[in-house]
Parts: sequence; structure tokens; C-alpha cells
Amino acid sequence: MGKRLKQQKRGRGSPRYLSPSNRYKADLAYRNYDDIEKAGVLTGKVVEFIDDPGRTAPLMKVRYDNNETGILLAPEGIAIGDVVDVGAQGRLRLGSVLPLYRIPDGAYIFNIERNAGDGGSLVKAAGSYANIVAKEGKIVYVKLPSRSTLVLSNECRAQLGVIAGGGRLEKPMLKAGNQWFKKTAQHRLWPVPRGVHQSAYNHPHGGKQHHVGKPTTVGRGTPPGGKVGHIAARQTGRRKGKRMVETAEA
Repeated sequence: MGKRLKQQKRGRGSPRYLSPSNRYKADLAYRNYDDIEKAGVLTGKVVEFIDDPGRTAPLMKVRYDNNETGILLAPEGIAIGDVVDVGAQGRLRLGSVLPLYRIPDGAYIFNIERNAGDGGSLVKAAGSYANIVAKEGKIVYVKLPSRSTLVLSNECRAQLGVIAGGGRLEKPMLKAGNQWFKKTAQHRLWPVPRGVHQSAYNHPHGGKQHHVGKPTTVGRGTPPGGKVGHIAARQTGRRKGKRMVETAEA
């Protein structure tokens, strides 16, 4: 049996590691994909911005022309009083929610649905965006921020633009106290000490000396208590070919 790690304790769902959903201000999702959106359009006006501690990006409250209200991710460059469209017949405006077949190739999009009508599940972090690479029949190829390409249905909805808040990491924290308040807002466990700094009974890499003392490569099927370090690594250390090139150059 492996050692009991914090990763295992967090999976049990004790109050110390639970996310405080009562602090979050909105359950972010698109409107139901009804006949109004499939065949027509709803026009909405941005009335308020919302700072949700559960998200890195700001939200915007939209009031539609049928007196409904909804919460959407705020794109970079939008302001209170601006107009967005929701529906298949909507115009190509900043922050509008359109199906992928209505969005031209190369456009910046975010908050993408994986399945039509699920409310949006992809590309929702501050400053992120995806691109439509190509379309083929009822299939759309989308390039994600991870540079991987995803195949989606052309009925899936997405918002136009780039998510606001992309420069949030440019300002330095300056001191550990600011970082602590940042992590506390989302109930994140911080600071997280490295395994070599911990005791041997808390972590497989722990002990008195400041080194592991044994190989850090572990197999793919290692039990959860000991699955730390280089998991199923093909190789560790510097590559031999690179070392030979550096030696030749010297």
C-alpha cells in the first residue's frame, strides 16, 4: 500500500477541501436551445458586470428584449450598454452567441459547447480564445488554446471575441500575503510544499535529506498513495543527443 497523500484526502470531499459554492454568484450557462434561438434571434443589452470569485474572467448580466435576463462571459472590449445577439439569425457582434455554422473561419470564439445545447463547457478562462480552422459538412474543426484540434457539430454555440481579464497575471504579487488572499477567495489549499520538504510518513519523497534518495519514476499502475514523481516516464534527465551536440560545440 502506498502512503496517504493530500490528493487522496481531497478526493474524500471533507469540508477542508470542498469548494465554497455559496460564495459563487452565478451558474454560467447559455439559454435553453429553443425554437427562438434555432430559427430567430434575441437581442440583449449589457446592464451590469459581475466579479465572480469562482472564475478568473468577469461576467456580464444581459437583459433580452423579451424581458429575460442571463449571465454570459464578458469579452474583451465590451461595455455597459452594448448590444449582443443570441440565436442563429444574430449579427456578428462582440459577445454574441451564435451556432458555429454562422461564424466565419478564423474568428476568435470562446465558451464553446461540446454538444449542442449543453450550455458551454470549453475555453472559459480569462484571456483565452479558440479559432475555427475549417468546416466540412456538419462538422467544424476548432483549434483550442492547447493547440489541439477538436471536431464539433456545427450546431454547437459559441461567443465571439476574446475573454476579458487576460492581463490578470501581469501584475506581480510582491508578497506572499497577496497570494494567500488570492488562493483563499477560491478556497484553494496554499502553500503547497514540495514532497522533499515533507516528512517520510506524509509523502514518498519525504525524509531528512533534501533529496528523494530513490528513483522518482513510477509505473502507470502505481497505487494512488505512491503515484507521484515522473509517472510512466519514457526517460529522465538530459537527452544524450543534446549533450553530444553541446560537447561538440565546446
